[in-house]
Amino acid sequence: MTVFADALLAWFDRHGRHDLPWQHPRDAYRVWLSEIMLQQTQVATVIPYFQRFVAALPSLHALAAADEDSVLALWSGLGYYRRARFLHRAAQLCVEQHQGELPRDFDALAALPGIGRSTAGAILAQAYGLRYPILDGNVKRVLTRFHGIVGHPSEREVEKQLWLRADEHTPAARTADYTQAIMDLGATVCVRTRPLCDACPMQAHCIAHRDHLTAQLPTAKPGKRIPTRSTLMLILRDGEGRVLLQRRGPQGVWSGLWSLPESADSDGAWREAQRHAQIEDARSLTPFVHVFSHYRLQIQPLLFDHAAPARAIADNADLRWYAIADLPSLGLPAPVRSLLTALPEPAVP
Repeated sequence: MTVFADALLAWFDRHGRHDLPWQHPRDAYRVWLSEIMLQQTQVATVIPYFQRFVAALPSLHALAAADEDSVLALWSGLGYYRRARFLHRAAQLCVEQHQGELPRDFDALAALPGIGRSTAGAILAQAYGLRYPILDGNVKRVLTRFHGIVGHPSEREVEKQLWLRADEHTPAARTADYTQAIMDLGATVCVRTRPLCDACPMQAHCIAHRDHLTAQLPTAKPGKRIPTRSTLMLILRDGEGRVLLQRRGPQGVWSGLWSLPESADSDGAWREAQRHAQIEDARSLTPFVHVFSHYRLQIQPLLFDHAAPARAIADNADLRWYAIADLPSLGLPAPVRSLLTALPEPAVP
């Protein structure tokens, strides 16, 4: 098994990524933040978000002390906002229970919100050099192909095999470099489609390469049709250019973020708009589609200009009129932020 690690580390020294922002310095807070951001998100996308986040919240204590809106605003555009809430809550628990630091104990670390077994291993290996295996999506792909493991990686027996192999290959020395190396190999060489096998240090011993199975491994999950849903988003804009935003509830997509009032149909949209303001007319803006992991959302924006806020509706914790200039400080879903920052000029009354 040492042959695998030795070959991978030799490749990493020549071709691995050594200039990622969370590597300088490679402390526990920065490693943790990068690992959470990199869940289901590519490195190129994460880098500017990571840099902006640590500039605003440079330490675990700063994150714990921040309000949720500030955290979500920094996260806005990365998606999967539950990650940001878990990150925030975990930081608070570290202050409350672990003297303001991420614990070095594996079980205590893995028990924090949003971390789990693989992320805990990545933090302990990269920040402290401790010998713990990891099994993120890139590592699963590398090990599945190298060992010729058939079956979707989420299946219990397949995952059990992968953890066993991950542990066998993880060396006691240079664990931090090895952890980064196997992630780099999966991200840059052993990629999902058209892997660069000629550049892979594992080619000579890879079963998928030997048996011409790189296109079949990892085994694909049975396909499931993604449904399409529709909604009308209501943009109520008053005479001062402010728009009405509503905080979404704790359940469902975009939970806890500021968004726009919605309705399923045009009659309901007018009734909802009239609950919040006196309105006269509406403009239909260009519709668009936003794709989630489990469904597509077809969005038709309706713009109500010169809306006069109803006296019965006062600003509160979940319903407020905001100036466009205030949007950067709010946690907004990316499509809503894009929609609001590109609004047409108000119609002439």
